[in-house]
Amino acid sequence: MNNPRLHRFAVLTAAVTFLLLAAGGMVTSRGVGMAVPDWPNTYGYNMFFFPWSQWVGGVFYEHTHRLIASGVGMLTGILALWLYGTAARPFMRWTGMALCILGILNEIVFPGRWADGVVAGAAGLILFGAGFVWPRCEPAGKRLRRLGLIAFFAVVLQGVLGGLRVVLFKDQLGIFHATLAQLFFVLVCALALFTSRWWQERSAGPDARQRVPTRRVPAGFSGLLVATTVLVLLQLIIGATMRHQHAGLAIPDFPLAYGKLWPAADAESVARYNERRIEVTAANPITAFQIELQMAHRIVAALILAGAGVCAWRVRSARSSRSGDERGGDAQRRITVLVWCWLGLILAQAGLGAATVLTNKAADVATAHTLLGALSLALGTMLCILSFPSPEFARRASASTEAAADARAGGPLDARAAAAYES
Repeated sequence: MNNPRLHRFAVLTAAVTFLLLAAGGMVTSRGVGMAVPDWPNTYGYNMFFFPWSQWVGGVFYEHTHRLIASGVGMLTGILALWLYGTAARPFMRWTGMALCILGILNEIVFPGRWADGVVAGAAGLILFGAGFVWPRCEPAGKRLRRLGLIAFFAVVLQGVLGGLRVVLFKDQLGIFHATLAQLFFVLVCALALFTSRWWQERSAGPDARQRVPTRRVPAGFSGLLVATTVLVLLQLIIGATMRHQHAGLAIPDFPLAYGKLWPAADAESVARYNERRIEVTAANPITAFQIELQMAHRIVAALILAGAGVCAWRVRSARSSRSGDERGGDAQRRITVLVWCWLGLILAQAGLGAATVLTNKAADVATAHTLLGALSLALGTMLCILSFPSPEFARRASASTEAAADARAGGPLDARAAAAYES
């Protein structure tokens, strides 16, 4: 299915999701996650009717974060429905009707909560009307439709986790909330890739008259790429764990740690570190676990740099190889450019990590550090996807190779196709 409008909408969803990550990172960096103590309301108001005059201080960051999250949820729902094409219309009509009824019942039973009824009724009317005229395309492939559904349920779960983090006042939920946010961003980026025209053409694979690329990437490159990307995900989980413990900087210097390559973490040393702290944003005393966790963060960062550097070196050494057809060569060139971009992102990420320590966790620097981490994970995942042939491509490539072998043996493939394969 080649649908340019759907692809552009998927790209828009990914871009707004990245904006949401920026808003969430700013909330955590400024320590204003509890600036709005209730959920799903905002100080008793329906969040869409919260007065502008009260958007001040930390409330501005947290409330804006919630509104952007609502927008991402809406975009993801539209994307999931779009992937189902005209088959989604009955569901849209029935769901829209249910929301309209829910809005009317809310006005009757809870007249004081009129804003909630208005929001539900308006959403229902829009969805019900759209169910008669949109979308006009055929359904996407089964796998793509499933990914759209997974994305929708993931964004719902993400919103619930964020709300429970506020209601239950549990920092541990913030870690899962932050990790799921990164994975959701990767998922919508993958949807943007899979709906692109280039991917559709790549997935179509070669036919019997095209030469099948025998080697897309250097041997062992895909495994190294996957391992490095997994390390990036592990690094983001470690970073989220550090950020949501609200203890400030466990290690305030860089590249050393308390003046040593590996700091002491015994009870006496930790007590001495806490006595000498000058941070004004730290809410909790640091612990030996947090010190060791930050050292692990630095070690994993070094491993990621090494892995990305080796990946870049491997694709550079393979550039002289010209095996494969035009489609295969195009894919290899894209991978080469993206790997070098990935290395640049990771180098910048490492620099921002150092700057986060040296600037005493300045909010803007810490947020930029988190955002580059999200981009590094997303780009690494896209590279992993591109480094392996699509299942349809592999199937057709295998069939093409077998047909060419039959032709050389005097089989059913005509001589002109065999000659085209050999050329």
